[in-house]
Amino acid sequence: MKTTKKMQPKYKPPLLCALLPGLLFFSGCAPVAATNTESGAIQEERNAPGQETLITQPLIRNDQPAQMVKLYQYPTTTRDGGSAVIGMDPMRPALSPVEQNQQHLQSVDSFIQAGDGITAKQTADAINPAELSSEQRAQLSLLYVQIRLSFGEAEQAIEDLALIQPQQLTPDNQIKYFQSQAFAYSLTGNLLGSAKSRIQLHRLITSPDELKKNQAAILEALRLLPDSELQSNQTDDLAGWMSLANILKYINQPDFSAQINQWRATFPTHPADLSFLDSPYDAPKNASFQPKTIALLLPGSGTFAQAGKAIREGFMAAYNHTGNTAKPTIHLYDSEQSAPVALYNQAVAEGAQLIIGPLDKEHIQSLANTVTFDIPVLALNHIPGLQKNQLYQFSLSPLDDADQITHKAWADGHQKALLLIPDNAPGKRIANYLTEDWQNQDGTILETQTYNPKETDFSASIQKLLNLDESERRYNKILALIPGAKYTPRRRQDADAILLSAYSAEARSINPQLQFYQASNLPVYAMPNVYTGQVNPSLDADLNKITFCDTPWLFNKAYQGELAMDSIKETWKQFPSAYLRLIAMGIDAYNLATRLDNLEADPYPGATGNLSLTTDQRIKRKLTCAKFIDGQPEISDLTTENTGSMPEPRKPVNHAVY
Repeated sequence: MKTTKKMQPKYKPPLLCALLPGLLFFSGCAPVAATNTESGAIQEERNAPGQETLITQPLIRNDQPAQMVKLYQYPTTTRDGGSAVIGMDPMRPALSPVEQNQQHLQSVDSFIQAGDGITAKQTADAINPAELSSEQRAQLSLLYVQIRLSFGEAEQAIEDLALIQPQQLTPDNQIKYFQSQAFAYSLTGNLLGSAKSRIQLHRLITSPDELKKNQAAILEALRLLPDSELQSNQTDDLAGWMSLANILKYINQPDFSAQINQWRATFPTHPADLSFLDSPYDAPKNASFQPKTIALLLPGSGTFAQAGKAIREGFMAAYNHTGNTAKPTIHLYDSEQSAPVALYNQAVAEGAQLIIGPLDKEHIQSLANTVTFDIPVLALNHIPGLQKNQLYQFSLSPLDDADQITHKAWADGHQKALLLIPDNAPGKRIANYLTEDWQNQDGTILETQTYNPKETDFSASIQKLLNLDESERRYNKILALIPGAKYTPRRRQDADAILLSAYSAEARSINPQLQFYQASNLPVYAMPNVYTGQVNPSLDADLNKITFCDTPWLFNKAYQGELAMDSIKETWKQFPSAYLRLIAMGIDAYNLATRLDNLEADPYPGATGNLSLTTDQRIKRKLTCAKFIDGQPEISDLTTENTGSMPEPRKPVNHAVY
């Protein structure tokens, strides 16, 4: 089926209503048992009696909206040779052209509600705008905007909205106009534009619940703006919303009440409802959140399907290991099949009290930009600088890896380090993290060198790192003055440690070459990718003396939970070693479901590390440190090998966004 080049679907949302919250209606979804496919789709799990593992499927099939819309669209021949509309009494007078056109517009709207953007566009294209009234032409243009948004074409939708005069629309369609405009601006990152559209919308809606949701969306969009953009000398509605959003950023400050009273005096007739400030949520801080239904949003197809499957296997292993008491229902969703906001709204509509996922950073950012979270979301990745109410971020972040290994090197008494990293974009990010963490502890990076990870001979980079190339240049100068002079290479003596980022295959070549170039007594501290996750003494003998910090689950007896690595061997054996840490992440993701509220005060000893919550709601991991001895990692943890316990860093770590 052909579509125009400018309006081509970028994804296939099961429910367009989920893409445009509050604009359309939800279709029901029926639970079906998860099935196993060779393509890496969601597997069927053994559940405890009375428990369900669910995948949601739309009850409305793709062909059903078409059957419904036929009642509006197509005439049929009567016995006397005339025509009538199916489903209508043939004795009734024929519809006027205006009424027929309105039915055609309703059929387009029905297809949009059913999530069938392609058929909606084909139906809209069949309508002749010249036969429509001015109000109907404006309605048709608005329907095209909704179709564009269903295809992800936010920029074009904004351009089309600018051509519509809202005053030509009915009150209901004016509401849809500003909802669509707010959503389109959110998709393009124009938070102020989205807030302005919702302010217009606020004047049109009357439902208390809708007003409450819209107010939350306005304040959330403005809260994400810098303080400098929220300053205004005006006293109009927009200035009032901006001032209120700025004040709410500092709700825990001592002068908050005074600021609110001043705001009320400055904006006495403002439409914002501040009653929520009079009834604060006062549940005890130690109350444990027990979700009855959890939605798991993971890729079941596409580039990250294998990663999603590994996390899901760990998650379901923890789920199935849990006792039968108070076990939640799990709904599984393929995050690659619909837009993030569509899946979020679908999950909420189907009863989710906690969402775990998505995994992809772009999906997380899109969700954060477009949704005011009504329930907690545990995202399975981390975006530096992103902070939003009800959003928690849990990932195998290199921030923690770099922080832990630099702490370990510094605790062991080292201060002057050399840095060896791969010459690629991830390597540069790791270099930034390691350098920042090392300098925050008053350490010094003497020199940084890169190597080509596609090669096996790293001698040139190592010689530069150790200043052996300068030693050779000095010898050549001496040789020109004193022919026959003997040469003994001499590495630099000012460094006392090497910080290394390398996968195990690369490190097995780098480490012996460091020893060959007289650096055998220079300790090496590596990022966790130096270890495959499986003990292999014959191959890893070349990694001897390298220290690294990694996921406790990978070490014998380091993880105290019941789902130790050996206990689910049949699960992880089906995956390449690169996915082992993701299985541990899945175990923790399930166990964190009931611990998010208390994690800041009560860290959890998880499979991926000792887990705690930072002030920006990122879950931080404290890792287990080990050193390769006889080709096997032996746990040394974060205690110094010379003086005992590790001191605190001298400066607070505050990672920039790279």
